[in-house]
Amino acid sequence: MRIYINLLAFLSVTVLFAQQPLTISESIVEVEAKSASRLMNYRANLNTGNYDVKYHRLFLNIDPGQIGISGAVTTYFEAKSDLNEVIFDLTSNMVVSSVTQRENELTFTQNANDELRITLPEVLNQGVLDSLTVNYSGNPISSGFGSYEQTTHAGVPIVWTLSEPYGAKAWWPCKQDLIDKADSVDVYLNTPRFTPGNGDYVAVSNGVELSQVIQGNNKVTRFKHRYPIPAYLIAIAITNYTIYNDVVPNNGEPFDIVNYVFPESLATAQASTPVTVDIMNYFVDIFEPYPYADEKYGHAQFGWGGGMEHTTVSFMGNFSRELITHELAHQWFGNKVTCGSWQDIWLNEGFATYLYGLVIEEFDGNAAFSTWKQQRGNFVTSQPDGSVYLKPQDTTSINRIFSSRLSYNKAAMVLHMLRKKMGDVNFFQGLRDYLAHPDLSFDYAKTADFIPIMESASNQDLTEFFNDWLFNEGHPSFEIIWNQPQEDEVHISLSQTQSHPSVDFFEVDVPLRLTGTQGEILDLILSHTTNNQLFVETVNFEVSDIIFDPNFDVLSRNNSVSLSIDEINLETDIVLYPNPTTGILTIQKPESLFIERIRIHNVLGQVVMDVPYYEKNLDLSALKSGMYFIEFSNANTLVNKTVLKK
Repeated sequence: MRIYINLLAFLSVTVLFAQQPLTISESIVEVEAKSASRLMNYRANLNTGNYDVKYHRLFLNIDPGQIGISGAVTTYFEAKSDLNEVIFDLTSNMVVSSVTQRENELTFTQNANDELRITLPEVLNQGVLDSLTVNYSGNPISSGFGSYEQTTHAGVPIVWTLSEPYGAKAWWPCKQDLIDKADSVDVYLNTPRFTPGNGDYVAVSNGVELSQVIQGNNKVTRFKHRYPIPAYLIAIAITNYTIYNDVVPNNGEPFDIVNYVFPESLATAQASTPVTVDIMNYFVDIFEPYPYADEKYGHAQFGWGGGMEHTTVSFMGNFSRELITHELAHQWFGNKVTCGSWQDIWLNEGFATYLYGLVIEEFDGNAAFSTWKQQRGNFVTSQPDGSVYLKPQDTTSINRIFSSRLSYNKAAMVLHMLRKKMGDVNFFQGLRDYLAHPDLSFDYAKTADFIPIMESASNQDLTEFFNDWLFNEGHPSFEIIWNQPQEDEVHISLSQTQSHPSVDFFEVDVPLRLTGTQGEILDLILSHTTNNQLFVETVNFEVSDIIFDPNFDVLSRNNSVSLSIDEINLETDIVLYPNPTTGILTIQKPESLFIERIRIHNVLGQVVMDVPYYEKNLDLSALKSGMYFIEFSNANTLVNKTVLKK
């Protein structure tokens, strides 16, 4: 579950539901707001926009027991225009000793804008690949949100980083433009071999560990990651970790979930992390193979209360199932495919929230899942307004971007309703297509990219659905009136009101459960396409009650179900007068009876008039004198009346 967020919503905000199932805890909200506040005030350095990062090699010297860091960072980049200068982001308190290009030292300057400006010996032409190596040292200053922390746990030194969203420059020279992912990275961590009396130091970073090379009292641990990654998701941690693995079978090609935990937390962690394998297997079954299976997935315990989904290794403040699920979900929805703007943040957070709901459904059963949906629905509909997709003016509001009610919970329920509308097969196929799309995979996506993929998977026009539930605001309230005029037939009148004027009507499939006097059950899905709609359903038992949305699949509030005292009699409830008529025929019907069309047939069966129903009066003055049959219809009902035209 991740707790921070990025401009392009690289980040994900953590949503923990264990103890507080409806909202993010207040402490997490506060942390997210602080992170976002810094992010909103930061803009990617325009001076770094003239090159594309291709590769980083970080060689870092770190002793967790001693203040400071030193190292050499080599960056390969491709010029987007002719360059005579290259600029990296690096905080001004970090001291650069030299910059080299193929072993030749170059001229450079550092300034108070956290820029390292490097003068090239000759112009680098557009499209040409080159590299620079920066040698530097200093005492990284944390941004206040954990960009680089040097502290202790149980008296043992620890270093860990959490660079989201713009903290990487605090500890290494980089490019912090969130839409420029390096294609690959190597990280070498040169650390002491031993802690002061508490065992060996263990180093952690992204990707697969390739080697540990002992050099006297030090060792160099190398990690390799070969997938696109932004600077903020590159992370390191060093302390006296105890390591144990949980193995994912992965259809005969197993890979490890590597757990780096504090020795004092080992027993708790070992009891908690095995569920990661089950969750991983489930996500692989319904989505696609884990994107980084040829490297690893891992957990690294760190000194913060939440979590952060660093690619291939999530940093964990605890090992609850919620946190495990949320961070793992972001490896697909956030790391592999990242939402492309603040407006699209639901593509990260809505998915991470809903995937936890799916885990509840899979492992705890339908009853627990229904409770989870009920809690989301109650929270979302506690206010009458709010859209999932952010309006442009909302992207400057921290509270709106990180709205637990809208960006997380409503977004999750919209995904669930989309699943119900599309059906499981098409829904999950659409998500697989989204993750595998060549323009989105290991890149960025916006809502405009997501919608056509789901339409293609379902072969449905989803414009109305997304307009109502994603782009516009509010929710419906339903009124159900029913009776059973005959033993084998129940009449149901269905109407709705809307909580916000941005939606004039929610077209939605409404689930109802009919229960009988002898315990019988009949589940119905009514396609609610117009207001005051009448449904006639066949039953084989005496109905005692109707339950609205028994599994809480539809976002709604203040719904009512009532048994009609008067029968809904289709033949007698429609009254025509005057009959006979010379021209204007008045139609009288109950408000609850929806009529879609009126067709008039002559005695030969020919249709002489076919009009939509829109008013109480019907003008027959153009018809010849004689007997006519008037047909009233909707999707479920057909009623015929006769009238004599003079």
